Amino acid sequence: MITLGSERIRDEAILVARILLVVLFLVFGWGKLTDYAGTVGYMAQTGAPLPPVAALVAIAVEFFVALALVVGFWTRPFAIMLALYTLGTALIAHHYWTMEGTARYANAINFYKNISIIGGFLLLYVTGAGKYSVDAQLESA
Repeated sequence: MITLGSERIRDEAILVARILLVVLFLVFGWGKLTDYAGTVGYMAQTGAPLPPVAALVAIAVEFFVALALVVGFWTRPFAIMLALYTLGTALIAHHYWTMEGTARYANAINFYKNISIIGGFLLLYVTGAGKYSVDAQLESA
């Protein structure tokens, strides 16, 4: 099997992939964390159920769970959690099939980006956090 040297940089690649996979969540989670009232308003606008609670869930998942993935803590369960969360946000916020014109196009792009991100979380679930992680440190202790 041709691996192009991937075994030599496996753990480094997993670390970089973990960071890149969640950078979107960290950036927007921080924005939600620092503007709770605006986040509640956004949740109401998108049709999320119970906007104040949805805002708290979004902050917890997008910022704190994503931060846990950066350091590789509880990587497999949190990868599944973020995959499910990302599916939920795709269905709630990017329902392009109900839209017309440019809104339909823009939301279709975001919907399918979410689907692609889910693929990344599933890969992270399968591979685990790698050597450079809290999970690895806890396993070796």
